[in-house]
Amino acid sequence: MALLRRLAGKCFGLLKDPPRGLFCGGSQPGWTERCIGAKRHLLSEDVIKLQDFQQRKLAVAHLITGSEGNYIELFRQKMQRNELILRDELKLLLHLCQSADDMQVAREAINRYHAENRNLLYGDFKFGPLFMRLCYELGLEHMATATLTDKNLKGFFIDTTSFNIAMDMLFIKGWYESAMEVLRSMRSQGVPFNKDTVTLATATCYKLNTAESYRICTTLIEEEQTKGNFIPRHAHCFSVALALRQNDLEKAQTLYSQIMNTDSKLCQNIKVLIKAMLGKFVDAISILSAAMLPKSPYFVKKTEFSQEVVDLLRLRSEGGPHELNVDQIVTRLEQASQVTRQTLDDMLCRTPTGKRKPAPMEEQRRTSRRTLKPLQSTLWSE
Repeated sequence: MALLRRLAGKCFGLLKDPPRGLFCGGSQPGWTERCIGAKRHLLSEDVIKLQDFQQRKLAVAHLITGSEGNYIELFRQKMQRNELILRDELKLLLHLCQSADDMQVAREAINRYHAENRNLLYGDFKFGPLFMRLCYELGLEHMATATLTDKNLKGFFIDTTSFNIAMDMLFIKGWYESAMEVLRSMRSQGVPFNKDTVTLATATCYKLNTAESYRICTTLIEEEQTKGNFIPRHAHCFSVALALRQNDLEKAQTLYSQIMNTDSKLCQNIKVLIKAMLGKFVDAISILSAAMLPKSPYFVKKTEFSQEVVDLLRLRSEGGPHELNVDQIVTRLEQASQVTRQTLDDMLCRTPTGKRKPAPMEEQRRTSRRTLKPLQSTLWSE
C-alpha cells in the first residue's frame, strides 16, 4: 500500500537516530521458607533500554499525527489482502503499538513476515528486542513467552537480548516456570547465553527451589566455567543461596570460594550464613567483628547485616559455648545501626544500577566575564 510505504520511508531515518530534543521526558519461619516473590527486575536500563524505546515511539507518533487513516488498521487491511510485508513497514508498526489489540496485529505481522522471509537474512536490524520491549511496556508477559517458544517462529528471535528481556519480565511477575520455559527454548534454538542470561537463569532456579532447578543451576555454572566464560558475582550468589536452600552446605562452600571479590554486603551476609549453618561460630564472629572495626573513614558506609542472618546465627549458637559472644557482637552491630530489616532475598533480587554515565564537563571559557578579553592561560581563568 502506497500510504504505508510513504509513512515507513518518512520515519525510517528517525527509527535509526531520533532527535534527542524532540521530547523530554522464630519461631518465625526459617530463612529458606521466607524467600518468596521478589518483584524487582534483574536487568539494568542499559540492557532493557525501555526509556530510549519509549522516546522513539513518541517521536514516531508525532510524525504520523495528521496522516490519513489509522496505520494499525491500514496494516490489518493490508494483511487481509495478503500483500507482501516490507521490513520498514513492520518496523514502523512495532513503534506504533499502544495496546494489546495492536500487539495481536503485530504478532500476526511477525508470523507473516517470518514465513515470507524465512530463507533470507534480515540485515543488521533485529525485530526481537523491539517486540519484547513492547511486551515489557504493555505487561504482555504471556504473549512474550508464547512468541519466543513458537516453533513456527524459530530463527526469528536470533539474539540473546530478546530472551533476556522476556525472562526479566517473567521474573518480575513471579512466573518462574515460564521463565524456565523461555530458557529451555533459548537453548534448543541455539541462541548463545551471555552473562545476563546466566544471572537470570540462576535467579529463576533459586526462586523455583526444586531439586530439578538446583541441578539445572549447578550444571549451568559448571558448563560456563568449562567454556571459560565469565560468571557474574550476582549469578554466583544466587547459586550459593540455592545450595543453602537445598541444604547442600559443601556445594555452597565450593561455589562461594569461586567468587573473586567478596567485599560486597551480599557476599558478607552469605558468608556469615554459611558459617552459621556449618556451626563455625568463631569464624562468623570474626566476620562481624571485622565489620565493626573503624578502619574506614566515617563517611564510608559500613557493612550492614540482615536481621534474619544474625537471628539465625543467634539461634544456631543458642545453648553453646559461643552464645554470649554471638549475642554481644550482634548487639554492638544493632547499636551501630549495622543490622537492617532487608532480607537476604531482598539483597539478592536487587535492581541493578547499570553503567554510570560520566558527568558532562563544562566547556572551558575562552573569554573573561569581567573584561570580555580572551583568556591567555587557564591559570588566569576566573
